[in-house]
Amino acid sequence: MTFPLKKLIEYNKNMYEITAAASRRSYQLTMLLDKEEKEDFEGKMVTLAANEVFSGEVEFRMENE
Repeated sequence: MTFPLKKLIEYNKNMYEITAAASRRSYQLTMLLDKEEKEDFEGKMVTLAANEVFSGEVEFRMENE
């Protein structure tokens, strides 16, 4: 699995939001997956999280202050 660079280049919305969403999802995956699942995953959590966010598999929204 590779980082979705093409989708990142084509992304025309707020870059901070998508970066924060991928970072938060990466943290969630790290906390949720057990040791065996992490060993089975051949890539890095950030790559998996970015793919989920860019593909729309995981939705996100930023809360207003």
